[in-house]
Amino acid sequence: MRNIFLLMLLFSLIVACRSKSSIVSDELKNMATSENDFIITFGSCNKHDMENVFWDDILAQNPDAFIWGGDIVYADTDNTSKIQEHYDLQDTVPNYATLKEKVFITGTWDDHDYGLNDGGIEFSAKKGSQQAFLNFMDVPQNDERRQQEGVYSSQMISKPNGLIKIINLDTRYFRTGLIDDKKEGRRYKPNDYGDGTILGKAQWQWLENELKTSNADFNLIVSSIQFLSNEHGFEKWANHPAEVDKMEKLITSSGAKGVLILSGDRHISEFSRKDLKGLSYPLIDFTSSGLTHSYSSYSGEPNQYRVGEVTAIPSFGLIEFDIEKKTATLKIIGDHGVVLQELKQAY
Repeated sequence: MRNIFLLMLLFSLIVACRSKSSIVSDELKNMATSENDFIITFGSCNKHDMENVFWDDILAQNPDAFIWGGDIVYADTDNTSKIQEHYDLQDTVPNYATLKEKVFITGTWDDHDYGLNDGGIEFSAKKGSQQAFLNFMDVPQNDERRQQEGVYSSQMISKPNGLIKIINLDTRYFRTGLIDDKKEGRRYKPNDYGDGTILGKAQWQWLENELKTSNADFNLIVSSIQFLSNEHGFEKWANHPAEVDKMEKLITSSGAKGVLILSGDRHISEFSRKDLKGLSYPLIDFTSSGLTHSYSSYSGEPNQYRVGEVTAIPSFGLIEFDIEKKTATLKIIGDHGVVLQELKQAY
């Protein structure tokens, strides 16, 4: 009996050791997988009182970050207490609360969470609205963003094999006026070249420093409004054409690696791509807009830089980065994780 007991004990120890080795191997394998790639998710245009079916889909991607591209809530008021109430309600959405517990969240605002539809520098409640936004983003009271004008910020996501930098622009606080367009189906037309600004002097200086000093493998510039699509009649960077030239020159001259632009606002999703003189890779503007609602009456609009088709149903954006291969795979994703469109770019 003693010999049988010893044999059984030896057998159990061997099984236990094999089981432990298997678990460790799986853990190491999972760690290696997570270190090989960065996964960034983002989206915009979210009504807190409408169902957002994507929070579980986003969490299922196991992303390194989720980026708000603006219109987090639809407040549209100069009552900053009401704006804060809308943000507080968004925080109570169960699946979003779960995402917030498990995933790093950053981003910027757009007009509806700013408080004024198509609003800019003229909005009288912008200082209070800024504090409500920062509260929602859990920014500490002693953070410098509490004192600066505008919600622009940057964060670095680090892994052993690389760095991703997220640069959140504020295209509202300093943006000067737009010119009404009288043509049917168009809201605005471009300002005269050199008139007005989108970012303002201080933010432009900050952005220049962020790009020129960046050692990241990829740099994501988050703009609530579209940068490359310049033919439609709504809000866009092209309404301030000198600002577009300034941004393109800065991206080209900064030496920053792998610059991509992420945008929202339009209630559609699309890829835009443009070759810039002096830049070794094409500049991509990935628009992901319509987390809870979309441009359902969309019937087409010109965009000379568009790659693929416009997605006019709710969706979110996802980017997979391969640091070693220096590639980014951009995906427009619908409910249940269905990939609606995909674009791969080498850098």
